Parts: sequence; structure tokens; C-alpha cells
Amino acid sequence: MNPSILHTEVQDFINENLDKDTSDLLFKGSPFDDIPIQAMVEQIESKKRTKKKLSTWFSTKNIYYPNKLNIEQTSSEITAKYKSNLISGKTVIDLSGGFGVDTYYFSKRFKYVSHCEINAELSQIAKHNYKQLQVDNIKTIDQDGIEYLKSKKEHFDWIYVDPSRRNELKGKVFLLEDCLPNVPENLDTLFKYSNNILVKASPMLDITSAINELRFVKEVHIVAVENEAKELLFILKKSFDKAILIKTVNLNRNENQYFEAQFKNSTKVEFSLPKTYLYEPNTAILKAGLFDDITALGTTKLHQNSHLYTSDQLIDFPGRRFIIKDIISYNKKQLKKLIPSQKVHPNDTVGQANITTRNFPETVAQIRKKTGIKDGGNLYLFFTTNLDNKHIVLICEKV
Repeated sequence: MNPSILHTEVQDFINENLDKDTSDLLFKGSPFDDIPIQAMVEQIESKKRTKKKLSTWFSTKNIYYPNKLNIEQTSSEITAKYKSNLISGKTVIDLSGGFGVDTYYFSKRFKYVSHCEINAELSQIAKHNYKQLQVDNIKTIDQDGIEYLKSKKEHFDWIYVDPSRRNELKGKVFLLEDCLPNVPENLDTLFKYSNNILVKASPMLDITSAINELRFVKEVHIVAVENEAKELLFILKKSFDKAILIKTVNLNRNENQYFEAQFKNSTKVEFSLPKTYLYEPNTAILKAGLFDDITALGTTKLHQNSHLYTSDQLIDFPGRRFIIKDIISYNKKQLKKLIPSQKVHPNDTVGQANITTRNFPETVAQIRKKTGIKDGGNLYLFFTTNLDNKHIVLICEKV
């Protein structure tokens, strides 16, 4: 940390340039003798990324920011708050604390909180920021979390770990054993110091593979924000041997959507042609693979692989709900109804619509090119396959 960055005039400069082009700032150089312009730009770029994601940090004075990669990798406040509501007790230790957002929210649920971070500078930054946020029940430790556990031999109500993927994996499929720290390899050690473990993972991780790697998994939470999958959470309880519960949540501005089912539960699914209403599950449900379980809410499925659902009566559903206005076959003659053209009566054409494909041989881009339909508007077109394996277009409006 460079303490000069916390001087009033420097903080004013950072705030005044949040909306400026940082390349121009780099060209002009630093107005402060003891702070290189690269350090100033790093503070500006990192702070900009917290405006929506970490509004508490953004609005608090004298917050010190790490590089923008640390900000990108940290939990958002909305997901950190969700995690904190899953666990409670007297003591919790975060083995890979990073910028410290999760730890901050744990401090509202636990009396004593330990934040371990192997990067000494990042640990120092978190410690400074907790003071600015007026939190006094977090102990920061600049040490490998697992090694700290072994050295202190203290028992905690909960252990939390957010392992990071090794950089060389990049976009490849990965396992928890490919992360640091290696949780599966260290489970026996972790269970010596707590009966309860919460593991956070990337939504790219395969849920079944992770369950097979871990032991005593009690719950799996798939967390989405505004229909974008953000985190997988695994709750482990020592010696747990009952059915695993899969819980999905889609955190929205207006209302949160929840759904849960047992892992690998056998659900009898009914199929039908489209009825009055159409339902599209949110991203968390799709990631969880609860394609059949969701029919328990009172829907039938259009096709085994389409993952679209229908009913005659409108129901509460964790996803988007539509009323079906028309159904057409996907063929050249019927497709004319969708193509804006002077040869077809304007009332029979669709000039603008939101297009979704489910179990369909063409992409959205290909369909737009073929039909000339622009993006947007109040109409929603679902290009899919029905139970008779026929390609159809469902013309819908949001409920």
C-alpha cells in the first residue's frame, strides 16, 4: 500500500476522474510527486468497477483499492449477503479472504471473524478498509489459511473457502482439485477444525463432478443475479449422509425467485403441446439441471430437450412467464408471417421482437438474417421443437 494515496487531495483527484479516459491520464502523467500515474489509474479503474457491484465500498471515504482483477474476482455485495444468511454462529474463518467482501458480511452474523489472505498487501488493504467501514470484529491474517488452521488448532463454527482457479486453465473445464487451495485434498484437515464448511465455486464448475469430489455435501446453492449465474455454493456438514438438497435462487431487483429439489430425484414428467401460457426457467434452474423437477409446480413440458414449459392456468414460476398469442410451423409459407414486407399485410408481420431458441437447429443470428426481424419490442418469439419433433414458433407476450 502507498499511504499517500489516502491523502485528501489524492482522493479528490481519484473521484474527479472516475469518468475520464484513463489513457489520457496516463499520457499526462501524475500530478503528485510520490505517486506514479499507474498507481493512480489503478485506483480509478478499480473504484469504477465497484460502483454497482460494491456500492458500500464505493460510497465510503478513503477506501483503498487493489488491482482491477481482484475487484472482478470478488463477490458482489448481493451474493455476499446471500451467503452470509446461510450460516451463523460465534466464529467463522475465511481461508482465502481476498478483498474481503464475504468476510465483511460474515461479520454481521458472527461474533468473531478471521480473514486469511496469503497476499500480504491484499491483507493489509482489507484491514485498512474494515476500519473505514467501521468493522471491529474481523481479524486479518496475512498467511495461507490452511497453514494458519494447522498452527492454531482452533475450532470454528464455520469454515469458508473460495478457492481460485489456476491461471493456466483459462476457459477449460475444471475440477475443485484444480483450484487453490485444493479443497478435496484438504477435507480431512478442514473437518478437524470445524463441522461445517461452506465452499464457493465458479458457475462454470460441473455440479455432479464437484459433489463427487467432496464429501458430506448437505446442500448445493446455485446463485444467479438478474438471470446471470454467478456462484455455486456447497454446504458440507461432517458425517452428513442424507439426501442432498439443490437450491436455486435468482436475485432480482423486484423479487427473488427460489426453487429446490433433491439431487438426482426421480420425477415423472408429462409432455404436451403448447397450452395458454409458456414458461422459461431462470438460469439458476438450468444450471442446476432441474429440468424435470420444475414440472412439479404444475406445468407440462414441450419436449424432453426443449426445457420450455406450458399450462392452461397461470402459475407462479421461477423464470419468465408468457401468454401464447399464436403458434406457427417453421416453414417457408408460415415464415412469411414473420418477415416485414410490403407484400404482406402489416398486421401479419413482426418487425421487431425478442428471439429465443430452445432445441432448435438455427441460431438467433441466422433467424434474424433470414427474417429481417430487429431486436427489441414487446413480442417474444420462441423457436423450438414440440413433442411431435416438429419445429414451431411460439409468438408470445410477457405476462
